[in-house]
Order: sequence, then C-alpha cells, then structure tokens
Amino acid sequence: MNHELQNKLDLLVEKANQIILGKPEATKLSIATLLANGHLLITDKPGVGKTTLANVIARLFGLDFKRVQFTSDLLPADITGVTIFDQEAQQFTFHAGPLFAQLVLADEINRATPKCQSALLEGMEERQVTVDRQTRPLPKPFFVIATRNPDEQSGTFSLPDSQLDRFMLGISLGYPDRQAEREMLINPDPRTRLEDLQPVLNADTLALLQTQVQKVTASTALLDYLQNLLAFSRQDNAFQSGYSPRAGMSLLAASRSWALLSGRDYVLPEDLQAVIPHTSHHLSAREPGTDITQFLLDHVSIP
Repeated sequence: MNHELQNKLDLLVEKANQIILGKPEATKLSIATLLANGHLLITDKPGVGKTTLANVIARLFGLDFKRVQFTSDLLPADITGVTIFDQEAQQFTFHAGPLFAQLVLADEINRATPKCQSALLEGMEERQVTVDRQTRPLPKPFFVIATRNPDEQSGTFSLPDSQLDRFMLGISLGYPDRQAEREMLINPDPRTRLEDLQPVLNADTLALLQTQVQKVTASTALLDYLQNLLAFSRQDNAFQSGYSPRAGMSLLAASRSWALLSGRDYVLPEDLQAVIPHTSHHLSAREPGTDITQFLLDHVSIP
C-alpha cells in the first residue's frame, strides 16, 4: 500500500478516535471488519456509543447510511422492501427497503423476532436480496453493523447460530475510562461534531483497500497456526461447537485487515491473536462462563 493511502487510513482512525473517546481498540476492530468486507456485531448496554460508532464509520468512509430500529412488530418487508402495484403506470414497482444501503445499522437486532432477523441472512452472505422471486443486488460495498442488547434484558430474542456466524467480529464498547468520561462531561457531546465530520476516504478507495487486504501475505506457518486453532475448537471437549469453515475464512480476513491497519503487508501470529478474542460468538463452550477464546489461545501453541 502506498504512503498516501496509508496516511489517509491513519487519519481516518485518528478522526474516529476523536469522536469515540477512550475506545481505540474497538474503533480499530470496527474499521478492520469493514476493510475485510465483513459484518460487525456490537453487544452492549444502551447509551455507550454503539450508534455513534456506526455513524462515524459511515461518514469517514463517505458511505450511504441507513438505520433500522429492530422491534418485535417489525416485518421482513420493512427491511428488504416491498412490491406495490402502481395504478398510474399499471405495473408492479419495487420499493427498496433500508437494507439497500452501503452501511446498514441494525439497531437492537435481538429485539426483533427470529423471522424478522432472517431477512438479513441472504443479504449478509450473498450481497443480494430476493423479494417476490426476483433477486436484486445490494450496493457495493455492503456492510452491516448490528447492535445487540444483553440477553438478560427483557424483550430480547436469541440470535440463531446461522445469524451469528455471518458476523466477522463481535465487540463490546463498555463504559469509558475516567479520563475519557471526564472529557465527555467537560466538552460538548462528541456526537454533535458528527455533522461537521468530512469523509476521509470514499467507496472507491474502500474497494481498493479491501483488495489490498486480500493481498496481505499469510505464510504457510501462519496458516498452520490458524488451522491448528480451528481444529482444536472442533475437537476439544471444552467446546460444544467450534469454528465453521466460514468463521475460519473470516478469521484470516480479519487478521489480514488488522495487519494492514498496522502498516504491514504480511500477517503475524500477533494479528491472529488480536482478533480471536472478538470471535467468541462463533464458538460455544460446554461450561458456562468459560473464556473460550482465551482457553483456545492458551492451548494452541505457535508453530
């Protein structure tokens, strides 16, 4: 990657951190997911900045942004769109839903019923939507950021494994540290600066960066390490279910993206270890409360 592009990427990360205070790792992971052409799941309590983070990423990349508030009465057609008969034209016309955007925020996704959640499945995996037996492509790039309330909160539905597996990484913002919160209390709300936030990159440059991510070198030894991690998750008794092949490919893509954001064109084991803690939604532990990704890292050594 040339220096000019690297400088713009560094500037983008810097500007994001000026709005999302005290969460540099979460910001970097979010950007890495987009560069790797994946989708992001944010699980956290209300009011910690999940929606603001999605807005910041959309503005800095210059992407068309739409937000869907998921509720129990939401219908699949409210997301994908609907075909309506036009009396004047005497023909059926498709009215695209909010899913037809470059960046879609599925806010509080687990407040909607499983039937409604399933409206995202085809789009997230195949970048297309089928309505009334007609398939329509989604915009490029296409990136879903979903926010999820903790399962113990009332009025939530569990996300099925098929949905969870489509999210490349999952993060949690958590409460700000004391210094970041003091800055929030003293200075104006950072969200008010969103209106003045200008794009640093555009969709074309993002497509170029996503191509660059695919070219980041993963050595034979690195692939051996990755496959050892995948195999261990599928075979060890501590796991009820391990990484799927799709999750394995997502893990490699996220590692490549993390390496690119770190200014390298090759993947180190440290890149893999940096993103693995954010893939626990791909796994299931037999013993509740187990830090399953840390268990995985502790038991699989680097070749």
